[in-house]
Amino acid sequence: MNTLDLGLIGNGSISALIDRKGEIVWSCMPRFDSNPVFCSLLREGDGPGDFGFFSIVLDNMAHCEQSYRENTAILVTRLYDNNGSAIEITDFCPRFHRYGRAFRPMTIIRRITKMSGSPRIRIRLRPAGDYGSEVVQHTFGSNHIRFLLPDLVLRLTTDASVTMIHDELPFFLEDTVTLVLGPDETLTDAPSQVSRRFLEDTTTYWTEWVRNLAIPFEWQEAVIRSAITLKLNTYDETGAIIAAVTTSIPEAANTVRTWDYRYCWLRDGYFVVNALNRLGATKTMENYLSYIVNIAAGITSDKHLQPVYGIDGRADLTEISMPALPGYRGMGPVRCGNQAYEQIQHDVYGSAIMAATHVFFDQRLTRRGDEALFHRLETLGNKALEHYAQPDAGLWELRGAMRVHTFSSIMCWAAADRLARIAEHLGLQDKTAYWRTAADDMHKHIIAQAWNPQRNSFVSTFGGKDLDASLLLLAEVGFLAPEDPRFSATVEAIERELKFGDFIFRYIEADDFGKPENAFLVCSFWYVNALASIGLRDEARELFEKLLKLRNPHGLYAEHIHIQTGEHWGNYVQTYSMVGLINSAIRLSIRWDQAF
Repeated sequence: MNTLDLGLIGNGSISALIDRKGEIVWSCMPRFDSNPVFCSLLREGDGPGDFGFFSIVLDNMAHCEQSYRENTAILVTRLYDNNGSAIEITDFCPRFHRYGRAFRPMTIIRRITKMSGSPRIRIRLRPAGDYGSEVVQHTFGSNHIRFLLPDLVLRLTTDASVTMIHDELPFFLEDTVTLVLGPDETLTDAPSQVSRRFLEDTTTYWTEWVRNLAIPFEWQEAVIRSAITLKLNTYDETGAIIAAVTTSIPEAANTVRTWDYRYCWLRDGYFVVNALNRLGATKTMENYLSYIVNIAAGITSDKHLQPVYGIDGRADLTEISMPALPGYRGMGPVRCGNQAYEQIQHDVYGSAIMAATHVFFDQRLTRRGDEALFHRLETLGNKALEHYAQPDAGLWELRGAMRVHTFSSIMCWAAADRLARIAEHLGLQDKTAYWRTAADDMHKHIIAQAWNPQRNSFVSTFGGKDLDASLLLLAEVGFLAPEDPRFSATVEAIERELKFGDFIFRYIEADDFGKPENAFLVCSFWYVNALASIGLRDEARELFEKLLKLRNPHGLYAEHIHIQTGEHWGNYVQTYSMVGLINSAIRLSIRWDQAF
């Protein structure tokens, strides 16, 4: 069984990962990038002295089942024992509209119901403090337990015996017990009443949200689950969308490639916005665009745009190790923060402007782009024009070598190209001419430097000879027409050199940490889209179907995949992978009016 066969619940404020047996193995509170209150994913063990988990143990358990309620983020786990007894655990984070606004408290609700027989269970709630370095002190009353974390107090309110929970004693489950873990506040009603009402309202919220999505005719279940996951990776307070809810799950076994992904990478912006746009999730898209535009507007001539920011727009993401957590399967180090924020990555200028372009053209949005915003974006465009042929760390965030990366240069070209289109839309003739001339000049220079006639392909760096998967995006971003023979030649070259089995590697040459061992999943979706764009639609559909079969039992992906075993590696759930699925499904599906 894949260790990352985990279900994700959340509500736009917090999230939690739950394993097949119903243990909460990861959850950060009070927000995505906070201390992991539950961290057994990176700290295995459940002995008397271990902590960092929230488990519900069924005596003599024989097997388990787990699934989502259809079209929701509500997870149901069923545990069966050897004697015919069974329980059902319903886990969710409340989210619905209340008093005219979104209600998404820092709360996890667990309802445990007897299904059959005489099940005997034990509840073990052991939160962790300071990244797994300390046991949390607690106090308790007649129907609650308070957990005193260093900068947060959590309260468990329950209709079960507090003594049984506090002492982790087994008891027979007669009907249903409710566990409400959240802020240190008194519930206004009985836990059972609150949980029933919140469950009903949360179910309604998710089913209504899904009902308003624009989805393709084919692969509907996969797209819906991906869309819900994308929503769960959104921090509603600011609109930021994180790369993943976890930190430090290694990209492969026994590697130090362990990074903190609980932040927002601007380069994902264009692809995420495209996915949200095609899904019709305009509110989520608009909030995310506001986050990107707000960061972009703060860039002045003496500042550069970072590749990654905190979910609140924070710039400083200083990376430190957390030695108290041994890591996923004991494979550390576990990191908090991401040093990539210090890197120079020129592609972010294009990513930010391409995402922001929607603000000027999408008439559904309530906050539209104007001339003032255009002039702010010009600051980014000037940076792109200045640096498009300068060395940087590149898309893959190399921590050692600085080279002139083709993808970075192309995204800088895209910045100028979109500014020209925006200027024309706004009727700014002089600006249109300026940015169109700049884009054309950049285009000619990039082709001269990045096209390798000996290899009959574009290459990953100016004057180089190696390939990387980002070259599959040449048509996607509009740098080349799909029918341009240079694009199809580049796709064929990548297939020859970077395709292993059904997967495309991001690159194969050694980097700062050696050669990549597993495939970066989104690259295979880029390849699917490239095949479709050059007319190989049948081949694209066949590969897409194979990729769908590699989702875990919940329909989710991590960042990387082992090409022989199909085991998932890297941070989870990976936004980029889920967005890849959405964009490919929408591109490949037959139209609704062709379906019947």
